[in-house]
Amino acid sequence: MIFTRTCRYQTSMPVDDIKNRLLGNHVKIHNLDFEVMENDQMLRIIPHAEQVTNIKTLPITSVKLDGDGNNTQVVISSKMREIDSGGPILIVVFCSCMLIGAALFYIFGSKEFTTIMYTLLTISVLLFSVFWMRMQAGYFDYVRKIRAFIKTQSAV
Repeated sequence: MIFTRTCRYQTSMPVDDIKNRLLGNHVKIHNLDFEVMENDQMLRIIPHAEQVTNIKTLPITSVKLDGDGNNTQVVISSKMREIDSGGPILIVVFCSCMLIGAALFYIFGSKEFTTIMYTLLTISVLLFSVFWMRMQAGYFDYVRKIRAFIKTQSAV
C-alpha cells in the first residue's frame, strides 16, 4: 500500500539492550502519546488516541529485532490504523478516477471536450497535491519521528 513504510538497518547493540531501552517508553509527538509494547516477540508502538478530539491519521509501528550475536537487524514497519484508512484511500481512488476520466476524454474525445479534460486533470492534481502535503505534515511526520526515536534509542 502507498501508506506503508518500512526501514531496515543494522546496529551493533544486542537485542536485549534495545528492548530494554524501548519497552515501556512513551514518545510524545505533536502532543500525542505513543507507547512501546511487546507483542509476539515484536515491539509495537501504538498511539493513545483517546484524548484526540479532531480527526487524525495515525500509524501503528512494528519493530522486529533479529540478532546474530554481534549485530542486530532492526526492521521498522509503519502502517495506517484500519480505522483511519478509509478517508485517504477514498481520496486516492477519487483522484485516480478523475485522472482516468481525463485520459479517456483525451483519447476518445473530440476538440470540444478538451476543457473538460483539462478541468478534470487540474482538479485531480490539485486535490491530490493538497492531500499529499497534509499527509506529509501529519501521518508521515509521525512515522519519521517514531523512526528517528527508535534509531536514537538503538544507537551505540
